[in-house]
Amino acid sequence: MKVKNRWLIAASGVGIHISIGSVYAWSVFSKPLMAQMGWSLKEVGFAFGLAIFMLGMSAAVMGHVVEKRGPRFSGTLSAIFWSVGLLGSGVAIELGNLWLLYLCYGVIGGIGLGTGYVTPVSTLMKWFPDRRGLATGLAIMGFGFASFLGAPLMAELIQSVGIANTFFALGTLYALVMLASARYLAPPPADWRPAGFDAAVAGGRKRPQMDLMPMTANEAVKTKPFYGLWLMMFINITCGIAVISVASPMAQEVTGMGALAAGAVVGMIGLFNGAGRLAWASFSDVLGRPNTYIAFFLIEVLAFYLLPSLNEVLMFQVVLYLIMTCYGGGFSTLPAYIGDLFGTKQVSAIHGYVLTAWAMAGLVGSSFASFLREATGSYAAMTTVFAAIFLVALAVSVAMKLFVQRELARRTPVPGTVMAKDAA
Repeated sequence: MKVKNRWLIAASGVGIHISIGSVYAWSVFSKPLMAQMGWSLKEVGFAFGLAIFMLGMSAAVMGHVVEKRGPRFSGTLSAIFWSVGLLGSGVAIELGNLWLLYLCYGVIGGIGLGTGYVTPVSTLMKWFPDRRGLATGLAIMGFGFASFLGAPLMAELIQSVGIANTFFALGTLYALVMLASARYLAPPPADWRPAGFDAAVAGGRKRPQMDLMPMTANEAVKTKPFYGLWLMMFINITCGIAVISVASPMAQEVTGMGALAAGAVVGMIGLFNGAGRLAWASFSDVLGRPNTYIAFFLIEVLAFYLLPSLNEVLMFQVVLYLIMTCYGGGFSTLPAYIGDLFGTKQVSAIHGYVLTAWAMAGLVGSSFASFLREATGSYAAMTTVFAAIFLVALAVSVAMKLFVQRELARRTPVPGTVMAKDAA
């Protein structure tokens, strides 16, 4: 039997994620919808918030579908839901029906987002046992880059063909890309390994897979490490979404830059969000997942504390973009961390469970930022609160590392076993 090319498998994962990741470009539609339909910013923004909530909640359910039916089935299902959601959104605009927009973009499209997000994860980890972080980073990178690539296209389409026709065009385009990508996705043959991998592990040139506590998703949710992952992701996503939601006005207030320049800063956020997903996930293969998360939170504690004092435009941007790489890196390194802890048997299902943190963070992130800004009267107080919250995440990440080290130390050393130092 001919074995598929694992790099094309990775490209297929990117195809799905770069399609569903266009949800991050929703703000491109905000002003045109307000101007054409007379809806308020709050009404328009709820469609995006609902889609993110449904992403997280549906991922918890659809992760099991990926494990049972395979990535081709779930990828196809994702394509159908996401494209129907976009096409239905176009109909909602033509009819001027806000509730239909919520149903199509928020609920139906959101289910497509959650299904597509978990689709390639376990498959890629099985194809890349030698580079778990790189594999998941490649796919999830697409989700971060999507707004950087898609926003200009959407803006151009809105100007040239109108809002409704833009949704119709996007629904058709993404359906084609996602269906083609899903068709190629498949797990490797049983017991398949990359050429030379076993010899490299035996010779000590590559780390073996950790798979610390192989278990099912329903077993994993009963463990403390699962809730450690959930809490770290909830904090990282909540604070990340918050700073994204206020990036433009905060940049103007802190540095004095104009609205146009601040808009360019927001555009670059998508680039660093995507780049951070690939870079951090790949680096975690060398540094180890526990140390990578400790690095995230050390950086973010300092960065959030310093950000409002950086009046110089260049330094403000450097620190803001560094925050964005950690935000994106948290997403892309997560599946590999799950695999290290719980094995790959039901990694998609466990990943889906952890992503409920995204659903919760989507509900509170931007509103929490607005509340703090209004209550304190400045972004400085807001980011100081976030820095303090990241201290909690840092403490959890250190506790996670200590747990991993303890579990590894309990193992009886045998040839090929990961030793405690490999968790460092």
